[in-house]
Amino acid sequence: MKISKNPISHALTSFNDAARETADNSAARKSGKIHHLPATIWKKKESTVSSPLDIAIERTQEFFFREQLPAGYWWAELESNATITAEYIMLFHFMGLVNREKERKMANYLLRQQTTEGYWTIWHGGPGDLSTTIEAYFALKLAGYPADHPSMSKARAFILEHGGILKARVFTKIFLALFGEFSWLGVPSMPIEMMLLPTGFTFNMYEFSSWSRATIIPLSIVMAERPVRKLPPWARVQELYVRPPRPTDYTFTKEDGILTWKNIFIGIDHVLKVYEASPIRPGRKKAMAIAEKWVLEHQEPTGDWGGIQPAMLNSVLALHVLGYANDHPAVAKGLQALANFCIEGEDELVLQSCVSPVWDTALGLMAMVDSGVPTDHPSLSKAAQWLLDREVRRPGDWKIKCPDLEPGGWAFEFMNDWYPDVDDSGIVMMAIKNVKVKDQRAKEDTITRGIAWCLGMQSKNGGWGAFDKDNTKHILNKIPFADLEALIDPPTADLTGRMLELMGTYGYPKDHPAAVRALKFIRETQEPDGPWWGRWGVNYIYGTWSVMSGLAAFGEDMSQPWIRKAVDWLVEHQNEDGGWGECCESYVDPRLAGVGPSTASQTGWALLTLLAAGEVASSSVVRGVQYLLDTQKPDGTWDEDAFTGTGFPKFFMIKYHIYRNCFPLMALGRYRTLAGKGL
Repeated sequence: MKISKNPISHALTSFNDAARETADNSAARKSGKIHHLPATIWKKKESTVSSPLDIAIERTQEFFFREQLPAGYWWAELESNATITAEYIMLFHFMGLVNREKERKMANYLLRQQTTEGYWTIWHGGPGDLSTTIEAYFALKLAGYPADHPSMSKARAFILEHGGILKARVFTKIFLALFGEFSWLGVPSMPIEMMLLPTGFTFNMYEFSSWSRATIIPLSIVMAERPVRKLPPWARVQELYVRPPRPTDYTFTKEDGILTWKNIFIGIDHVLKVYEASPIRPGRKKAMAIAEKWVLEHQEPTGDWGGIQPAMLNSVLALHVLGYANDHPAVAKGLQALANFCIEGEDELVLQSCVSPVWDTALGLMAMVDSGVPTDHPSLSKAAQWLLDREVRRPGDWKIKCPDLEPGGWAFEFMNDWYPDVDDSGIVMMAIKNVKVKDQRAKEDTITRGIAWCLGMQSKNGGWGAFDKDNTKHILNKIPFADLEALIDPPTADLTGRMLELMGTYGYPKDHPAAVRALKFIRETQEPDGPWWGRWGVNYIYGTWSVMSGLAAFGEDMSQPWIRKAVDWLVEHQNEDGGWGECCESYVDPRLAGVGPSTASQTGWALLTLLAAGEVASSSVVRGVQYLLDTQKPDGTWDEDAFTGTGFPKFFMIKYHIYRNCFPLMALGRYRTLAGKGL
């Protein structure tokens, strides 16, 4: 399987077997030999392998050795939903850059993602999602599929049954407006003049989350220009309206009550619409220039913006709207950066919403260390050095709120120096701690900078967000544009637990001010029945794993009643088969917390939690370990269809294809170490 930038792990993608068979696996096999354990170590291992647990661990270790790429890193697919690829098709049509062969492959991918009922979902096995289905339908229409095609007919029936285009989310309406299929009047206002607001103002761009900022700024350029590329009749989607829209359909539905923030902001939006229609907008030209400069300055040397598809696609779109030619260096590099996110097979092409090589490598490395691979093994040393080489050494947007903080830490992607994050940074530093590299002093200096940066990102309330400090203006999630409820990056329990674990791993005392404040935050965010909500993984199992790992690393007394409450909650939610699982719907309905079919990754989190709590000899742990042994495949991997990663709770779920293998290996390895015996 080839993509245009870096090779991706062949065994860790969701493409079907036929597509996988087209890949050139010879290079992967050769690199696997390079990374095998030395013969002296193999001899020792062969003499000690005697139990199913040992055999299972060795199998998964071998899998990771095979899958490690020659440069030293691991990189698996990050799967999301159909909108990412559908919008890619729309971008090409808007810019006049249609490649029919690539479009054919993208259409094949979209059709494969459609359910038998005719809709598209935002996680595996989830309910039909209206906006996702509208975008997939529109992309297929652009790709030449007629309205009477059976797949289109089924999709259209679902769309109309659920209210049609008028009930879609904001981003879907924006893409339709670009082609004249929805009125710009129905898109919530984000006036370009916001670029002129000072940093102390509530609605300035640096009060938005990093991902929102990197998307909204280029999008505000597009929305200021309100371009429309008219479509030929065969490509239009007016059939997705339940009835012809009226002017009142472009207003926003108010909440019950009068003085609610949502209703106030809807009123403000009406005023802004009047202002935007005025020919007199004294700050518009200056704001446009500032936004244009911001977009250009925030482009990485590789062409990326923010490391995510929405920021990248909308930045390319903004430059196009401003009149930049398709072959202008900034546009060309941006298009190439998007292409680098693609996985292309013989008959399908999918655009990933993001790529996660730093995250994948750190987790893979941690799992290998935890499972007993020697820390001076060449494979591990190579992975650690690759991570060290990815350290971010330049100021990013976080500098606005932390002007005196020195750069450090790691980002999620190959290149995203503007937005390192504390989660990746924490996992990386814990993963490389004991791994031997050639320049140990340089490693120690890098870790010192990374920890200082992470501690400097702690928010006033004692917790940590991902990319920014004190990004807590919850009122922003009430504006009409915020229908994904994700315009801010507030501190969360899972990230705070990660920082506690980092500090504990590196020997910080319990009375360190950052730890004291973090522990207070953890106590305040615990759910009444014991677990913690998970912002970046599904969901309460993930949040509880992160927090409990942090508490244990810091030497917290794990027998305290409030901690035992979390243990009891987890034990109560173990499935009959011995595993654990939690569905994405738990973000919508908290009654589903910890409820769902067992998965390998979530069972790994649960076991790591219980092991951190000292439950190594408990029947729950033994049953959980047995579940992983029973469900492991002969090649050392586990199957997992479920989405257990989180982009935006409720609205954008993701599947890390490395999770189903790294977390079971981590759990089995730690269990073997603590139990001191095989199973």
